[in-house]
Amino acid sequence: VQLQASGGGLVQAGGSLRLSCAASGRTFSYSIMGWFRQAPGKEREFVAAFGQSGGMTYYAESVKGRFTVSRDNAKNTVYLQMSSLKPEDTAIYYCATGRPIVVTIARGYDYWGQGTQVTVSS
Repeated sequence: VQLQASGGGLVQAGGSLRLSCAASGRTFSYSIMGWFRQAPGKEREFVAAFGQSGGMTYYAESVKGRFTVSRDNAKNTVYLQMSSLKPEDTAIYYCATGRPIVVTIARGYDYWGQGTQVTVSS
């Protein structure tokens, strides 16, 4: 499985960005597509996830109401629409896939994309 994340950039506080994660390979074997982020000097943290079966979505409390995760099955791509961005959202954002028992725990994911930088200026 290969994951390619894109869409990061520099945006002012209050602005929006949409991240994409294109998956290829044996993606049918994996049930969850997740987004994590890591800011300098901090641990990687869960942001959002999309369950392949049934379309269940999961969000960190810090992004609820501002971020939306979605999937385009035809393109095998998962999106993270980020709105009302804050400086504290600045981080490298990673997409991942796997069969985590707990969707918020990074070590439960088997495959990771290379990350895309999101910088929110105040």
